[in-house]
Amino acid sequence: MQKYSKLDHSSLLSSIFFPRICACTPLPSGATDVAIETDPGITIGCRFYISDPAAPNILFFHGNGEIAADYDEIGPLYNEAGMNLLVTDYRGYGCSTGSPTVTCMFTDAEVLFQNTKTWLTDNNHTGALFFMGRSLGSAPAIDLATRHEDAIKGLILESAIAETLPLARILGIDPEKIGISEEDGFNNLKKIESITKATFILHGARDELIPAVDAEKLQSHSGAKSKEFIIIPGAEHNTMIATGGKLYFQTIKQFIDKVTGVTNWRKRRKTTKEC
Repeated sequence: MQKYSKLDHSSLLSSIFFPRICACTPLPSGATDVAIETDPGITIGCRFYISDPAAPNILFFHGNGEIAADYDEIGPLYNEAGMNLLVTDYRGYGCSTGSPTVTCMFTDAEVLFQNTKTWLTDNNHTGALFFMGRSLGSAPAIDLATRHEDAIKGLILESAIAETLPLARILGIDPEKIGISEEDGFNNLKKIESITKATFILHGARDELIPAVDAEKLQSHSGAKSKEFIIIPGAEHNTMIATGGKLYFQTIKQFIDKVTGVTNWRKRRKTTKEC
């Protein structure tokens, strides 16, 4: 695994992570809290929003200013659209213990994935598995996909990071001053080149933090033969769902249905061409 020691510099961590400790909140209907130990004495809190044991499962890595419980209203909307949303936190977020670092974000993601896969099996959840990352969460989602393509059906990226240094500068960090190169960063562009599983990239046209050009770069570098790319007009970094409304969830479900073969869209398309 790539080393991220330079990103773990104290001057960077305060700009990369915004941990928010929060007492565990009451569970919405259908939700389950799962605590996963990623290191001795370190537990990551996860909240799984479940609709149907046979529904597709999305292992979701959220943005740097969010916690799993922030999805208490959003999770049920995924459920209504026929998807299970499995939200994980980072160290120091929500009910989780420890302090976040970039290195731990990646190593924890591996443990979270392995434990989630076991949890799904033990609880008789048979639906296909997808990785999804939003904003900062795109980094662990992409990284996991490079190593576990045989375990997933696809990758979904929302407001994702393409290059690390431009984002660092937006956050007020001078990479040259502290000796950080692009190779020392998340390397999302390089990693996504090796991912061949179906990939869906969503981004807001008015994203003020991670510009839409990042989505274009990820799309062009993606090694997937089947890949979709949508820019949501008027959407900013934190208003993707508010702007897209129900269509946001429907679009993700349509992608999943195509990938899993739930729809017979290829047959319909062939019939249309013959008519």
